[in-house]
Amino acid sequence: MREAWKKPDKETLRKRMIEWRKSDVIVRVDKPLRLDRAKSLGYKAKKGVTVVRIRIGRGGRKKTRPRKGRRTKRMTNKKVVKMNYKEIAERRVGKKHPNMEVLNSYWIGKDGVNYFYEVILVDRSAPEIKSDKELKFITTKKNRVMRGLTSAGTKGRGLRNSTV
Repeated sequence: MREAWKKPDKETLRKRMIEWRKSDVIVRVDKPLRLDRAKSLGYKAKKGVTVVRIRIGRGGRKKTRPRKGRRTKRMTNKKVVKMNYKEIAERRVGKKHPNMEVLNSYWIGKDGVNYFYEVILVDRSAPEIKSDKELKFITTKKNRVMRGLTSAGTKGRGLRNSTV
């Protein structure tokens, strides 16, 4: 299954992305598209674990132009985002679903305009999660994604490949 995603069938992926573009930005999915990837990141087919697909616009982020007086030095329009697209996707899903905790996410496609990710969410108050040995840790952590504790968050903060 993993080998199939290294060279995906471009036609089927293209058709899927056309449908995804027409749908809402954040959509709950019945089952993960890349089951092998989801399982390796901690997904389990049980109550309290859900998968959400998110669409993010590609390209640079621009600051709105100031409407009042500024000297020309302060009129700059570019904005450098320090987060990667994956982290932005996780944060947006985390804001949309405040009762759930973001476990991890993975890439499922990109076209000329958008990136598409699937984000794994865990309900921290579900009894099935509280009794699970691997997912129990998430019940004590609150708002991991906003604190940069997910995989994409630690990478964005420069903590993944430490030489110390």
